Amino acid sequence: MNDLPNNHIEDRPHRHRISVQDYHRMADLGLLAGDVRVELIEGAIFDKTPSSARHRAVVSRLDELLRQAVGSQGVVHRHAALRLGTDSEPVPDLAVLRARPGGYHRSAPPTAADTLLVIEVSEATWHYDHDTKLPFYARHGVPEVWLFDLTSATVHFFRGLTAGHYADEAATENPGVTFLPGLTDVGVDLAAVFPGA
Repeated sequence: MNDLPNNHIEDRPHRHRISVQDYHRMADLGLLAGDVRVELIEGAIFDKTPSSARHRAVVSRLDELLRQAVGSQGVVHRHAALRLGTDSEPVPDLAVLRARPGGYHRSAPPTAADTLLVIEVSEATWHYDHDTKLPFYARHGVPEVWLFDLTSATVHFFRGLTAGHYADEAATENPGVTFLPGLTDVGVDLAAVFPGA
């Protein structure tokens, strides 16, 4: 076996980043199966973990509570993509968006500027949601994120976006009425989320 010379510089392969345009083209060509849930994060395609009955119940309950609270002041999206830059389309469990004339659709998806709040419900995905998606949302300017940890029945709040990170973090096992960012006097009683889920 030959030793590499001291001045040898290893030529490491570079990851090829997929753009949102490439990602949509792949979907249109059927390269991304319609029954497989995926999301694009900084040029990489990630599989979404299949959801459990408990996960689905919590997301449904949150969706219901948010829609009742938000009314016409905003828009609640469930499992819908956000366009964050040219190489990212994450699919949060829920997002509260600013109301926009004409609404949101594939040719005009919501961006960070449209987003008031992102909610991820974590069961088997805590590390991915907390370690990968949370800092990603901060880097792209999403103002507030709530992570619901189903394993510990705890809600984690990340607020105070400053220089690409969340300066204010809090967690509670006893959430009560929590006000939504960017909306006038709109609160949702999170105490109703965990029981029976």
